[in-house]
Amino acid sequence: MKEKLEAIRTKAEAELSAITDLIELENFRVQLLGKKGELTSILKMMGSLSAEERPVMGQVVNEVRAFVEQKIAEKIKEIKELELKKEIESTPVFDISVPANLTRGSYHPITLVQRQCETIFKSMGFTVEDYSEVVTDYECFESLNIPKDHPARDMQDTYYLENGQLLKSQTSAAQNAIYKKYKDALVNDGVPIKAIFPGRCFRNEATDACHENTFFQMEGVMVDKDISISNLIYFMKTMLSEVFQKDIKVRLRPGFFPFVEPGFELDISCLICGGEGCPSCKHSGWLELCPCGMIHPEVLKAGGIDPEEYTGFAFGLGLTRLAMMKYGVKDIRDLNSGSLKALSQFTDDEN
Repeated sequence: MKEKLEAIRTKAEAELSAITDLIELENFRVQLLGKKGELTSILKMMGSLSAEERPVMGQVVNEVRAFVEQKIAEKIKEIKELELKKEIESTPVFDISVPANLTRGSYHPITLVQRQCETIFKSMGFTVEDYSEVVTDYECFESLNIPKDHPARDMQDTYYLENGQLLKSQTSAAQNAIYKKYKDALVNDGVPIKAIFPGRCFRNEATDACHENTFFQMEGVMVDKDISISNLIYFMKTMLSEVFQKDIKVRLRPGFFPFVEPGFELDISCLICGGEGCPSCKHSGWLELCPCGMIHPEVLKAGGIDPEEYTGFAFGLGLTRLAMMKYGVKDIRDLNSGSLKALSQFTDDEN
């Protein structure tokens, strides 16, 4: 047995020098020290030794094991250092004194429009809020006066997750949280709730020149005493005139949205075709831009606000369609295409 142990020691010392990679080294370690390795097999024979021989041979076994493990550890370090050296030697050397020739990117048109709208609304006293893209059924529907099994849900078929949550189909999903966040300042200090919250929305629907399954909106709300439709029209007209730097022809027509009463569709004259009709506006000359209206009393109640004392308006501005109008993008699908040819033409002073 002692001769076998010495043979293992000699083998380790001789063969380790020829090993050049970690996989080969691991195979060698298993061959000697693994569950079915040579040293392990010797350990299993210890039971056949006499009581006097067992401690003597046990010490020899431990010495051989420690020797092999040390040699393997040294070899691992040696191989890793060699691999690192090869990697450094193969890495190209860059001359940092050579001027860089970089092509600057450009902002996405929706990003440009969103930032412009945020600047405009902040100048009118609105705060900019952020909200998750994954929300609960309560946030997206029930808190907005759309109970379970209500037919109004058919208008917004979205994507549901295995945990019961869903991808928000509208930025209105943040309304309830915004009301609860600011209601104390409204009630106790008389500070109006004025907030916008832009975000990406998702709907399970067929795509065409003016519809996408992924799009961007900007929700806006204002709640205070004696708020009316006149306030809504003022803020929307001011925003649109700033975005397009000219007067924009708009129209309000009745529209049904469960979270507002009365509800309206705010349309703008199609700037792509000049109101003559094109695929982007479904050949109507008008493009639906902003569902809006007075916040429904049930929605205010859900947010902890007394509708007998306070009123407010809400709007869901379509940032994607606004970008189409501003930059003359005829097909909404171009905005999500990732096409550098289509998107690299956009820029502003920040770029």
